Amino acid sequence: MNSYCIAVVDDDQHIRELVEAYLRKENYRTVGLSTAEEAWQLWKSNPPDMWVLDIMLPGMDGYEFCRRIRNEAEVPIIMISARDNEVDKILGLELGTDDYMVKPFSPRELVARVKRQLGRMHKLQQSMHASQPVSSSQSIEVGQLQLLVEERRAFWSGEEVDVTSKEFALLKVLAERPNRAFARDEVLTMLWGDDYFGSDRAVDHLIKRLRKKIEQLPVEAVWGHGYRLRMEGAESV
Repeated sequence: MNSYCIAVVDDDQHIRELVEAYLRKENYRTVGLSTAEEAWQLWKSNPPDMWVLDIMLPGMDGYEFCRRIRNEAEVPIIMISARDNEVDKILGLELGTDDYMVKPFSPRELVARVKRQLGRMHKLQQSMHASQPVSSSQSIEVGQLQLLVEERRAFWSGEEVDVTSKEFALLKVLAERPNRAFARDEVLTMLWGDDYFGSDRAVDHLIKRLRKKIEQLPVEAVWGHGYRLRMEGAESV
């Protein structure tokens, strides 16, 4: 029996039940919800392993819900919409969704993409655990930034900062090689895997979130390339 639980958020009951039926055939557990407000309550009480999320919802829309989730975690999100507009797709990817499907879509294709996202999440989790140091005391300190690697905790000027797993992973990449310029594609591969579907704007959004949480974080954009953590006196590797 598959242990993953997938929440399907869509105000169209027919689509919601159809998607759930196909997912249950693959032995996934499902929860069907018609509003983002209900989904947010589920996230706070019993968070699922993945979201299949419609954009056009009554009340809070899918974009806002995605934004809220991404401020807290990196759980996979597949966004579905009747909008076949490049701007909508880009916005969804910038907000951190992992995939985007246009209605009407094949339920079998959706299931295939669900498997792909969960498979990548599992591989990345294994990779992160395998690369963790044995000692919980290992830390990385660059300027006012301190990272406790094993505990996956971040501090700025001695104050702890609440970061998601990918935000921490990006801070670790930058802090381990201060002043080195990382290309967006390079960051995508390191954090999302080499089969990531979305746009490299996901990196821009991740940087934006970190700058919001750590206003003085000296991350510089390298025009046409990517980003670096600028630290005076630190050697680039």
